[in-house]
Amino acid sequence: MDCIYLDNHSTTRVDPRVLEAMLPFFSERYGNAASINHAFGTEAAEAVETARQQVAELIRVQPRSIVFTSGATEANNLAIKGIAHSAGRGAHLVTTAAEHRSVLDPLRRLARDGFDVTVLPVDEHARVNPAQLAEALRPETALVSVILANNEVGTINDVEAIGRVCRERGVPLHVDAVQALGRIPLDLSRLPVDLASFSAHKLYGPKGVGALYVHRSAADGGAGRRRLRLVPLVEGGGHERGYRSGTLPVPLIVGFGEACCLAGTLLEEESQRIRALRDRLWEELSQALDGLALNGHPAERLPGNLNISVAGVDGEALMIALTRIAVSSGSACTTADPEPSHVLRAMGRSDALVRASLRFGLGRFNSPADVDAAVAEVTQVVRRLRGA
Repeated sequence: MDCIYLDNHSTTRVDPRVLEAMLPFFSERYGNAASINHAFGTEAAEAVETARQQVAELIRVQPRSIVFTSGATEANNLAIKGIAHSAGRGAHLVTTAAEHRSVLDPLRRLARDGFDVTVLPVDEHARVNPAQLAEALRPETALVSVILANNEVGTINDVEAIGRVCRERGVPLHVDAVQALGRIPLDLSRLPVDLASFSAHKLYGPKGVGALYVHRSAADGGAGRRRLRLVPLVEGGGHERGYRSGTLPVPLIVGFGEACCLAGTLLEEESQRIRALRDRLWEELSQALDGLALNGHPAERLPGNLNISVAGVDGEALMIALTRIAVSSGSACTTADPEPSHVLRAMGRSDALVRASLRFGLGRFNSPADVDAAVAEVTQVVRRLRGA
């Protein structure tokens, strides 16, 4: 298509090297990873464990702590509902107003089912205050769930400080780390995190596969930790250590592993290059147009994220008119919802600026020429809509 793709927070193109790794497992290497009584199944099981190792290496944890799921939405649901149903009705759960809908919606369901949910406000950059979070914790608090890197504005939360608060109070911490994986260094052997959700299609892997990290010490009750008990969402065979039953999608898991392997190799150079493209995009847009507002933290932000609000234009007209570039006005998971971005609202943006927002997600396959074309397209469209 004659359109430049700048929506890499929504999804990414599968890297050709990832596709190459996956293809044999759709055809000649088609065994079921649970059928280890013959060579086909053993080969599939070994491929799954190799991928598990590759995912674990990227976040610097033990492979056994990785549970494969159908994606981050399932991983978030497993973490939140799994802990909540283990704790029982009346348990207290804490999150923030700037979370992804795959966190907020399950929590709303739990609130309707008799659980006590606290939704903390965020600052003008979409960050939660660790001190305010500490004040919200109670003896009956069963879980804190905080996004690591915001999917709309790219802001990176101070998870280390948040985790310290949770550890001091003996409360498990879950982070939605979907946008962070492969985009910024992520060392979960050091961060005080008990559960973390991931998705392959955000880092040039296939759609339909993700993972939940479950801290082994917490899961086993070791090192003086409260034991994590997750009630599974899907039962029927006891796969994935009983956390997630079902036949494993071996080709997708292989692709996930390869994508993580590539990300680990390319991360430093790639993040610098993409950050430079992002900064160039912002600088050129700012020079060409007035009335632009940057949404998100100016420094503590994902390398490829640029979220802006454009004053003086109708948001719907802006999105319709941008035909040469693929961007979004918020999360891809809320495009069916006509309401303005809940993240930008939580940050204090007016409805007019929220509706006239654009999220650019630069990625591996973008170039300086893409940036220049995007600047030209946005500038032309905004000037036309403003009547300039």
